[in-house]
Parts: sequence; C-alpha cells; structure tokens
Amino acid sequence: MTFGLKYLKLFFLSGLLTICTFSKAQSAWDLQQCINYAIAHNISLKQSALSNEINKVNTDQSKGQALPSVNLGASHTYNFGKNIDRFTNTFANTQVLSQNFWVSSNVVLWSGLSQYNTIRSNEYRYLSGVENLKQQTNDLSLNVANAYISVVFADELLKISQNQFDITKEQLERTQKLVTAGALAKSVEYDIKAQLANEEVNVTTADNNYQLSLLNLRQLMNLDSVANFSVLKPNVDMQGEQLLNNNISGIYEMALKNQPGIKSGEYSIMSAEKNLQANKGRISPTISLNASLGTGTSGLAKDIVGVNFTGYQLSGITNKGDSVYSPLTEIATRKTPFADQFKDNVNKSIGFTLTVPLFNGLSTHSAVKTAKINTLNARLTQDLAKQNLYKTIAQAYANAKAALNKYNATKASVEAASESFKYAQQKFNAGAISAFDFSTAKNRLFASESNLLQSKYDYLFKLKVLDYYQGKPLGF
Repeated sequence: MTFGLKYLKLFFLSGLLTICTFSKAQSAWDLQQCINYAIAHNISLKQSALSNEINKVNTDQSKGQALPSVNLGASHTYNFGKNIDRFTNTFANTQVLSQNFWVSSNVVLWSGLSQYNTIRSNEYRYLSGVENLKQQTNDLSLNVANAYISVVFADELLKISQNQFDITKEQLERTQKLVTAGALAKSVEYDIKAQLANEEVNVTTADNNYQLSLLNLRQLMNLDSVANFSVLKPNVDMQGEQLLNNNISGIYEMALKNQPGIKSGEYSIMSAEKNLQANKGRISPTISLNASLGTGTSGLAKDIVGVNFTGYQLSGITNKGDSVYSPLTEIATRKTPFADQFKDNVNKSIGFTLTVPLFNGLSTHSAVKTAKINTLNARLTQDLAKQNLYKTIAQAYANAKAALNKYNATKASVEAASESFKYAQQKFNAGAISAFDFSTAKNRLFASESNLLQSKYDYLFKLKVLDYYQGKPLGF
C-alpha cells in the first residue's frame, strides 16, 4: 500500500474515531484532538496525497518499461485484384482471404542505464512528495495550535472582563446603598454606572472575540457538525528554562534532521541528479533483443488428393508415320484445412537491434542541458530553504525570548496594579478617593491582567513554534 493511500485511510479512520467519540459526549476538545480532526478532514491534504499517488504510478510505470514487452496480434484480410499470395507464392486475380496471427516480444538490453536512472529519479520524486505531504501536515498542525491558543487566550480574557464587570456591579450596589443613606453624592453613583456600562462593552467585545476565535479554529479543522464546541484549557507551567537550555544552532541542527521540508528538498536533488544521468544515458547506443512467432492461412492454399485420367491426346508422329498419344490427367485438389495451415505456416524469428543516436534535432542535447539546470536549481532551492529555516528559527527564538521578558515584566506589573487596586477599593469604600480615581486603578489592573494574559499565551505559542522545529509534539 502506498503512502498516499495510507494517509487517506488515516484521514478516514481518525475522522470516524473523532466523530464517534464526541457524538457520545459533548466534552471539551484538547489540542491533539483538534489537530487529529483537522488532519483527517483537510481537503488540501487529501488532494496532495492523491497527487503524490501519480508519482507512485509514474514510478511503477518506469519499472514496467524495463520489462520485456509482449504483444499478440491477428489480422483478417481480403485481397482484390492481381497479387502474390504470401503463403502459396502464386499469383491471384480473384478475391483472396488471408489471415495472420503473431506474438512478438522486445526487451532493451542496454541503453546507457537510462531506464535504471529514470526509475530511481521517479522513486526519489515520490519520496519527496511523501515528505512534502508530511510538511503540509505539520504546518496545518502548527496553524491549529496557534488557533487553539488564541481560543484559550480569548476565553481567559473574557473571564477577566466578566470578573471586572462583576466587581463593578457589586461596587455599584454598595454605592447605591451609600447614596440612599446620604453618605455619598448621587454623582458618584452615575460615575460607577458609566464605568459599569464601559465594562459591559468590554465583556461583549471579549465574547465576540472568543466566538470569532472558535470560528477560526473550527474552520481550520473543517468542523461543522459538532454543536457546543469548546476547547480544554491546558495546564501550563510557565517556565523559561526549556527555552534557555536550547540555543539557535542546536535547534537548527535538530530541524535539519527532522523537518520533512528539508528531507523533501534532499529527495528533489537526488531525483534531479538521477534524471540528469538518465538523459545522459540516452546519448549511448541502445541494444534491443526482439523475437516473434507467427503463422497464417490463405484462401488459395490447396492440397493434392489424387490424379484423374481424362483420355488421350496426340503428342507426336513417328518416322514411320504412326501417331503417338499420351494420357490426359488432371490433378484433384481440396482447400487446405485451417488447422493444417495454422500448423504448417509457423515462422519464428529472433534478432538484435543496435540503435546509435547520431542526430535527432538536438532533443537529447537540450534534455541534458535542461536536466543540468534543474539539478542546479534544486540545489539552490535546498540551500535557500536551509537559509530560510535558520532565519525563521532565529526569529522564533528571539520572539520567544522577548515574549518571556514581556511576561516577567507584566507579571510584576499585575502584582503592583493588584495591590494598588486593593488599596483604592478600600479608600473608595471609605470615601477617601473619587470614583474617577477608583476607576483609574481598576482599569490599570484590567490592562495589566490583559497584558499578562497576552504575553503568557504569546510566549506559549512561541515555545510551540520552537518545539515544532525540533520535531516535538505540539500537545500540552
């Protein structure tokens, strides 16, 4: 079974398992389940698998062309007018029916290893397609991981917005009681209501962003049939040691070994090199062995069955004047049976053919030059892919380090803003500060918490990108 068909079966079985699992219980999906479902239902991956099957067919075809060719044929012919019958070697002026049956075979014994190198070129092209399909699968997995983390981030931000709304709502109820008791001015109540209205807008915006993130994830997964879709919040241990233990060069060396895109490029180079050798081989003389076995029948073929006496005829006169008579006879014939002709007319042949290409419109010369250019281009493409891979890893490493620094900075900011809001809340309840100052402290805390959440999941995704290049699983 070929790799492409294996992938198609994997798509089907994975999708069936996912549907059966979640049709029984509408539970939250973890990252690995989202990735598996996306791989199983991605149409582009299925198309790539089918396209690579063509490379497999081409490989099998090139192998088949190295085998002997065997052909079986027959002809049923009516001849009119004067012609020489090939089986009786006689002239015929009437309609003649002839039949011919043959089997022939031909095999190339030597062609400058062109056939062998063509087979190897097609095999490497197929293997390149296999690795390219793996690369597409990995890229899809990374995109799903990004969308998954975006959903978790949006959900966390929604909870923070809702929590801020609930705090302000409780504060409004407390303020209304103080206003009724005459302890606070009515304007303070209006200020809190205005703050509550703004935070309600924040909750609505956060909920919309959460729903859009879910929609984006479902679209990447090609998921339309499961209702109440939600994701499982991962248990994330925020530690930066795993980033610091790996340097850019180490990650790059690991990526060169496990990235399917790099392996695909290597196979492409080998395919181009074998194709070049195959085209050079076509300059060499070709030696072929051919053999045939044939037989046939003719409507003119006849067998002699006897001689009939029909009388005498004058054949001469002697010196004495006596007449000399000779007997008259006619040959009795019958049409030669089909089976006898089929057996008696068997002919066999075997021979060798030597073909030396001298001039063919520069087609072979041009093919060799084109193959050389393609080989050089494949090598340059691979060098460029490695350069881009190193640049991407270096950028991802820098981004992860920057995200970690931002997380540590915002973490300290949240701690300070939290303490500031706690004291502001106490002062506001005691009437020591205005509603504006209270709202300012509260908004500062919300902004710090939002920044911390964003930097946390930004750092988390950057780590997943580095894991991706090291060939590590993307799950939590």
